[in-house]
Amino acid sequence: MMKDCGGVGLRAALMALAVVVCCGAVLWAQGPELQAIDAFSNSGTVTVNGQARPYKVEHLPASSFPALPAAVAAELNRRGCLIPQTYEAHGPENVIHGNFRRSGEKDWAALCSVHGTVTLLVFFDGEATNPAVLATAAETERLEAHGASGVLGFDWGIDVASPELVHEAQAGMRHRPARLDHDAVADSMIDGVTVYHFYAGNAWTVVETSD
Repeated sequence: MMKDCGGVGLRAALMALAVVVCCGAVLWAQGPELQAIDAFSNSGTVTVNGQARPYKVEHLPASSFPALPAAVAAELNRRGCLIPQTYEAHGPENVIHGNFRRSGEKDWAALCSVHGTVTLLVFFDGEATNPAVLATAAETERLEAHGASGVLGFDWGIDVASPELVHEAQAGMRHRPARLDHDAVADSMIDGVTVYHFYAGNAWTVVETSD
């Protein structure tokens, strides 16, 4: 009986060791990924109405958007861009593609954060040279309270605005313009105003809406 118990004890010890090694391997494998996510977080405090408020903004590298044309991804990396994520994000966001210059063309837009300044860039036809700059703001100027924690989060998001979507946003206008012939860039604050940037006649304009 002593010998059998020793065998059981040895087997149990070996199984426990195997579990520890296995768990250690999983933790080791996850560590670099978690560290990378932490490395792309920006947090601190800002003063709002005379009170210090904590904030946190998550960022993603261009490599998190594998559909990006290689030249555009390389240019974002060259600029040192990280892509800021809104506090509502459930997946990579703030990199979009649509027909922003003309119908049938695949153009790209991205929010680029460098040293606390965020810029809205548009790359025509996947070309990396001379992207258009549609808006610029300090990251700490685009924060909003959310949840019960009181921590402020990033509230600036971009989306593709189809001609139908823009036309719907103009429904309340007295003199409703004709439907656009290609996409616009929707530049939005969460629970706030949306601005539609539209390219026509070799220039960017802001589309009038009923808002």
